[in-house]
Amino acid sequence: MTLHTSSTDKVEVVRKAQQADLGCSIIDAQGREVPITEAMIQQACRELEQRLVKPAKQG
Repeated sequence: MTLHTSSTDKVEVVRKAQQADLGCSIIDAQGREVPITEAMIQQACRELEQRLVKPAKQG
């Protein structure tokens, strides 16, 4: 096994309901425990993709 996977490798993806509790939480500004949901993770990924800067082409 290598650190890189082949593009033909298949990875099973298990989707949970958008508001399903994933078993972890964050603490908000008021000190309340807020469960992290699939929707929260998807939103964070969308925001990161918008900020992605592609590297400059090499000579």
